[in-house]
Amino acid sequence: MAEGHSRVLLNSPTGSGKTEIGMALVKGARLKRKRIAFLCNRVHLVMQTSRRFSKSGIEHGIIQGANTRQVYEDVLVASIQTVARRGLPDVDLLIIDEAHTVAGSKDYRQVIAAAKCPVIGLSATPYARGLGKHYAELSGALFERMVIAATIPELIADGYLVDCDIYAPSEPDMTGIKQSRNAWGEMDYSETDVGRAVDKPELVGDIVSHWLRLANDTPTVCFASNIAHSKHIVDRFCGAGVRAEHIDCHTEDAEREAILRRVESGETRVVSNVGILCEGWDFPACCTLILARPTRSLIRYIQMAGRVLRPHETKSRALILDHSGTVARLGFPTDEFPLELDDGTSKQKAGGDKSEPALPKACPSCAYVKPARVHKCPVCGFAPTVRANVEVIDGDLVLLKKGKKPSKMDKQAFYSQLLAIAASKGYRDGWISHKYREYFGVWPRGLEDVAMEPTPEVHGFLRHLQIRHAKTSKTSEASHAA
Repeated sequence: MAEGHSRVLLNSPTGSGKTEIGMALVKGARLKRKRIAFLCNRVHLVMQTSRRFSKSGIEHGIIQGANTRQVYEDVLVASIQTVARRGLPDVDLLIIDEAHTVAGSKDYRQVIAAAKCPVIGLSATPYARGLGKHYAELSGALFERMVIAATIPELIADGYLVDCDIYAPSEPDMTGIKQSRNAWGEMDYSETDVGRAVDKPELVGDIVSHWLRLANDTPTVCFASNIAHSKHIVDRFCGAGVRAEHIDCHTEDAEREAILRRVESGETRVVSNVGILCEGWDFPACCTLILARPTRSLIRYIQMAGRVLRPHETKSRALILDHSGTVARLGFPTDEFPLELDDGTSKQKAGGDKSEPALPKACPSCAYVKPARVHKCPVCGFAPTVRANVEVIDGDLVLLKKGKKPSKMDKQAFYSQLLAIAASKGYRDGWISHKYREYFGVWPRGLEDVAMEPTPEVHGFLRHLQIRHAKTSKTSEASHAA
């Protein structure tokens, strides 16, 4: 790249009009008689961008496999895969859509290194590892600086995005699920393993029952862990009388468009997928998001949440039903996340400080996700009061029935009832942990010290343990006497 040509990453959050900003850059460059290439990383985004350009009156050509045409135009919408194979035409400005995908991509580095012009990357999620990394072939950083158009909280405050309510009624047990680096350099759950944790009848059924209770039949997008999981979710919705459809990378273009038209018309209420709708799907009326895919990836999370944050006359707030534990791991998708280009080096906190910011938690009474350090639930009004060094809750949670896979709420309910019994009897914390382990087979982890009135079932279980212990002791004594 010639000296003096800059590479800038423009951060524009999901729903903020990133494509409109891109078209404004194109129009501004054309007023200066410049030639522009607009690069996309997926075929359907090439076609979608082409339609948007045509609608906006921007004459353009296309460089994408067999669809290549009108390459003499001064504006070219192109596929990175095709350009990497055929070479980049002479242009005065290179604009890269979904620029977080550039990190670690040899194709993009090859094209950028060959470009003799400024480069502008557009991204709603500039969190990918290595976006600011130095490369010898680029004689500098991949992107040299970042310009922030706006933050998500700012866009919500100005009415360009809507805020959201979040419920976390259940989450899968991710113990033992492997992690690996994803395409953006983030550590995330292994694609091959994650389905094992979530694609279970009781968890899928929980998704449907809570949607029926909380979503009010609103247009809904669901993100599943894999294709089989997505289809199982759709089957359960259809079995409950809710029109739902599944799409994936194997769905023919015409069929995909027909499904999305049915979603937008209201004929289909729930559309389920794995990741095909993360980017480029613009349906502002979509009100409800079902997170059924556990992730540790901030990029994937913000992309999924962005599907329901766009404003529309039919909604004042969005609804997120988190069945993945993602909100508890990463926080609210409407938080203000740190925005800086990652240079690819490992980050260690100064002074060995390993403290993490407080994260939101689900209300133990109604599962509404409260912001960190919010005491009183804004939905059900539950506010814990301190008694005998524990918090006490009145609720309708019941003891888990044997044979049922325990959810986090089940575990919290049992733990909370043990807390109440220990406080009334003067038992120590070790008694609580051991009784919990005798029931679930694991030690209590990540639970709140919130007590609730014990149910007859819990008292019955503890009596059963006492009787069993007494019988064991008698047998032992008889054995020694003999």
